[in-house]
Amino acid sequence: MATSQNTSDPASSTLWTPESWRARPIKQQPNYPDAEALGAVEHTLHGLPPLVSFEEVRQLKRELSHAAMGNAFLLQGGDCAESFAEFNETNVRHFFRVLIQMTIALMYGAGSPVVKVGRIAGQFAKPRSEATEKRGDEELPSYRGDMVNGMEFDPVKRVPDPTRLVDAYYQSAATLNFLRSLARSGYAGLPRVSKWNMDFVSGSPQGRHFNQIVERINDCLDFIGATGLNLDSMEELSEARFYTSHESLLLNYDACLTRRDPETGEHFVGSAHMLWIGDRTRSPDDAHVEFLRGVANPIGCKVGPSMTPEDLIRLCDILNPGNEPGRLTFIARMGATKVEQYLPPLVRLLKEEGRHVVWSCDPMHGNTIKSPNGYKTRKFTDILTEVRKFFAIHEAEGTHGSGVHFEMTGQDVTECLGGAQAISELDLSNRYHTHCDPRLNASQSLELAFLIAELMKKHA
Repeated sequence: MATSQNTSDPASSTLWTPESWRARPIKQQPNYPDAEALGAVEHTLHGLPPLVSFEEVRQLKRELSHAAMGNAFLLQGGDCAESFAEFNETNVRHFFRVLIQMTIALMYGAGSPVVKVGRIAGQFAKPRSEATEKRGDEELPSYRGDMVNGMEFDPVKRVPDPTRLVDAYYQSAATLNFLRSLARSGYAGLPRVSKWNMDFVSGSPQGRHFNQIVERINDCLDFIGATGLNLDSMEELSEARFYTSHESLLLNYDACLTRRDPETGEHFVGSAHMLWIGDRTRSPDDAHVEFLRGVANPIGCKVGPSMTPEDLIRLCDILNPGNEPGRLTFIARMGATKVEQYLPPLVRLLKEEGRHVVWSCDPMHGNTIKSPNGYKTRKFTDILTEVRKFFAIHEAEGTHGSGVHFEMTGQDVTECLGGAQAISELDLSNRYHTHCDPRLNASQSLELAFLIAELMKKHA
């Protein structure tokens, strides 16, 4: 098996292979009771084709390199955790539609190319605060996502089942196939965007604002068409580049789908174009960092309030020793009340060190609260506050805030409070469908995109 070596940090001075992570400490892993069954599933995954190509991954890295220099913007969003039960054509189409609408709002409002990356086609597993969940006198393993076990509080369903890894692979393959068809068939082309508004968005302030933008875009397209150019033949107008990502949590899944490019010798994770390391699993000496240091995919890393300057630099040294623009994205998830305290020193440090990274804002995970009626939720005002502060910090430091990372859905859910819809605590029970964390619905997502576009224009 081919190996590579990185000697920039003691934690990465040993030879790397797709399996070297197994010798490191590892967190947030399910306890599979049947090792033989797990081995059989891993053998199956090794024999399946990758879901993404080497060239697609390289193209994403090239696009992210522009974001690292402040010349493009990363829009990363999708489900908290995908589910098997809610997988259908309508949900995938609505998700894609909203992400493209957000893209148009950002491009038109801020005048910047947008790199579109979904939390989809692989985002089935979630870290948990506790290994077990107790209800009354019964204690069971925590639900870790459909890729691991069942959500039902049932002693049989909560046992980690390795065959779910294969189920997740095939659903990811079907999802990615459908997304590619939408992106490349003209569905996402600018001449067709006027047909996109969903019923529950079209009558909202965001829908009306979007329609105004569409009218202006159509006027421009009419002018271009009048010159005799064939708009449908122009790839930039008729197609959309779209990429997938997920948290690299279950390393046996990602490692089994890792392939070596025979032309370059590089290893690529074939389960997604981009992967990220969570705030709970980013220790420089642990398995998740060890695994992702050796692959050529773009890598993200969550940065919470506990991140130290020392660990931030070590992670840069290990995950991006060549200081390659587009390779590493730091995703800040501080919380609206903490971001002004904890983010500036980290941003300043990387600027002083000359590190080329994409700084992205995750305004969701640091702003989770529990409502009086027991629902886990987030306030739209807190989300927007963290985004505003994120851009203000980068402007003050003379750096680039070049991305956002959301948990969102194309469905008309009522999981996050506020926004133009004025969702209240009494509304949460109406359509609270998430399997894990609360998501922005389509209207809130589009509203936030318009607000971000205004911030980007202001700080340009």
